[in-house]
Amino acid sequence: MPEGLRTRREGAVLVITFDRPSRRNAVDQETAERLAAAMSELDADPALRAGVLTGAGGWFSAGMDLKELSAGGRSRVPGRGFAGITEQPPATPLVAAVEGGAWGGGWEIVMACDLVVAADDARFALPEARRGLLPGAGGLFRLTERLPRAVAMEVLLTGGTLTAERAERFGMVNRLCPPGEAESTALALAEEIARCAPLAVRASKRIATEAPGWPADERFARQEPLVAEVKGSDDAKEGVRAFLERREPRWSGR
Repeated sequence: MPEGLRTRREGAVLVITFDRPSRRNAVDQETAERLAAAMSELDADPALRAGVLTGAGGWFSAGMDLKELSAGGRSRVPGRGFAGITEQPPATPLVAAVEGGAWGGGWEIVMACDLVVAADDARFALPEARRGLLPGAGGLFRLTERLPRAVAMEVLLTGGTLTAERAERFGMVNRLCPPGEAESTALALAEEIARCAPLAVRASKRIATEAPGWPADERFARQEPLVAEVKGSDDAKEGVRAFLERREPRWSGR
């Protein structure tokens, strides 16, 4: 099969895999467009409640394909940005499963995900400063949100690497695992998400993402319509019934 990107379904979880191992899963234009389509599928299909994004061949992604860049390409999708994800991540929760390395735009893709699982020998890097470039797909501002400022500045200004163990210590990585087990560990985490009520999960992600930009005195007012919508849903009633009846809830997404 040609290299690129492949998807498969595991119950309510969509597993998306960068599959260009000969290029360390670097993203070209076709891969970006296919990832954007996968993100649209993840959000559009109510049967899908979480996603896992990983890479084949023991590597997450080396970021932008420099051959594409040298030929004038940008590996981006209008409205979604680099790789079809960095400017508009999905509304559905997405877990990154990192093996080997996530370098440059590869790390920026990881930062567009909600949760991160990494092999304990994985490495993260933004080496753009060493190449006369900038990590303009979110790295310059997302890194200081995910890491202490001094650590983020060290990474940005030196182009050096960050180990998975150090990233986990600073809270950027949710779970460490042995090499070769990132995808299975991330899938188990995504399945935990998928067992929760989908309306509540999406609303939680939306509020947690948007609220830092809201004025402090408007936060409760701005979240109220979303809270009320979830509270009045069929799923909220089902959750209470299931608790009282001591059974697993049957979510309808309504």
